[in-house]
Amino acid sequence: MTVSVGVKRSPLIYASVLFLVLLSAGWKLVSVTGLAGRVQGHLLSAYVSFVLLVIPIWFFGFGIADRVRTILSNTFVRVSAAVLFAVPYAIFALPAHTFRWKIQVGFLSICLVGAALLEWARRQHGTTGGGWQDLVVLAVLGLSVDLRAFESAWPYPGISGMSKLVLVDLALYGYLVIRQLEGIGYDLRPKLSDLRIGLREFLFFTPIAVALGLSLHFLHWHRQLPPIWIPIGAWAFTFLFIAVPEELFFRGLVQNLLERRWGTRVSLAITSVLFGLSHFNKRLGTGVVGFNWRYVLLATIAGIFYGRAWLAKRRIMASAITHTSVDVTWGIWLR
Repeated sequence: MTVSVGVKRSPLIYASVLFLVLLSAGWKLVSVTGLAGRVQGHLLSAYVSFVLLVIPIWFFGFGIADRVRTILSNTFVRVSAAVLFAVPYAIFALPAHTFRWKIQVGFLSICLVGAALLEWARRQHGTTGGGWQDLVVLAVLGLSVDLRAFESAWPYPGISGMSKLVLVDLALYGYLVIRQLEGIGYDLRPKLSDLRIGLREFLFFTPIAVALGLSLHFLHWHRQLPPIWIPIGAWAFTFLFIAVPEELFFRGLVQNLLERRWGTRVSLAITSVLFGLSHFNKRLGTGVVGFNWRYVLLATIAGIFYGRAWLAKRRIMASAITHTSVDVTWGIWLR
């Protein structure tokens, strides 16, 4: 028994040590990047709120959901605890004098109502089937991000995307702790197979994307060899804050639930189309409103390969590697 407990604790111990190292490195990095000037001197509160938002994303990836579920065994406490994900906004906004009740109530409402609906869904459909409650929760989360409903919560350049992390925290807590949906595959403990599968799907998608993107004048070659720290930094940032959240939503949750009702191929096709449509208003330019069909088309095709990567071992890490590799390659050499 002692050995078993030790084995279970080890990943969390390693995760905690690594998390502290990354936080220290992150603080030094943001201190020298000029971010303090962009947030008008409110760097400390911005960083504290960021840390609080990243804690669930990080530790749920190292298997802490079971322990949280055991501690929060009471239904009322389990559902009510979801409002804690709205606290980082206040921690930032109050010292920065940008606090707005409309945003705070919006976060609180989504967290509390979403948690209640997922508790209801688990009781009604169990941990293997999906229900209308899942549809409502996922639609609200997806549209909130896609329509940038809370983008003004952290209203400074470079940190406006932090509002998305509130919704990622809710999704992780709601589906891992409350809903207990099986087969999500959210695990940040790396496996060699994740790298192999992720890079394989990236290589399969690359010639299709390059040929189609160049012919549509959506992609353009940029012959450059940036300093090594640029692609490394871009890869790490994209993986944690773009690829992992989007793969959690589209593959771990949407495709996972659709597959139970429609089967593997249909769920992969539907999820890929939804993923493509989520990019309809991207890369249009500041203040421009429209439908970027080229981006939608390429993102839909990309979604097929991301979905294939997830399906191989039912692990978000694999599809996130494919997703990150595509985004970083595009951002540096083909944008």
